[in-house]
Amino acid sequence: MKRYITLLDESAGVELVLPVTPSSYQWPHEAAIETVTVDQLGDLNFFGGTKMGSTTLTDCILPAHDYPFLSPGAGTNPWVYLEQLEQWTDKGTVLRFLVSDTPVNAAVLLEGVTYREQDGTNDLYADITLRQYRRPDTPALPAQGSASAATTRDSATGASTARVTTVQSGDTLWAIARKFYGDGTLATALASHNQIKNANLIYPGQVLQIPPRGELP
Repeated sequence: MKRYITLLDESAGVELVLPVTPSSYQWPHEAAIETVTVDQLGDLNFFGGTKMGSTTLTDCILPAHDYPFLSPGAGTNPWVYLEQLEQWTDKGTVLRFLVSDTPVNAAVLLEGVTYREQDGTNDLYADITLRQYRRPDTPALPAQGSASAATTRDSATGASTARVTTVQSGDTLWAIARKFYGDGTLATALASHNQIKNANLIYPGQVLQIPPRGELP
């Protein structure tokens, strides 16, 4: 089955499907392991959450000719593709990185695009570097003793009643779990509670149930 790689600007409704699917791609899923040296015990390793993913799509062909292997609807002006990629890079636009018929669906920023001509066809060959984006989660703390402060504390301890939240562009279940429970590792449990099969696949506008922590599966 042929894969299609898409970069989607949800806020502007602009979608760029790579005109030629690269011969390979990769997307890491890694844990951040922190090593601490303890006297008389030596090195101890501790789980520090998940690392942000990054990848470079190499030798992406931006075609100047109508080849039979192009993705459906692909254009043949390589500079149009390049201009869009450069605009997203310069503006720091948050994009969705999607690979068809796979679970790959990540919020990313474009770190840069390196392009070249190499075979006299006027095609461009581009290396596109992507870095995963996670919206900073630094809510202002309300004044001690206020009603909103009590709600925040209750939510974090699991004593609050069930709540709902609407997924915004750039949200991840990890960030949502961290926001409401103070623990991003509860993302999988939150996905299970909402009957989401893949914790990496949530969409803007989706309404999630946020139960008390003790009611998570």
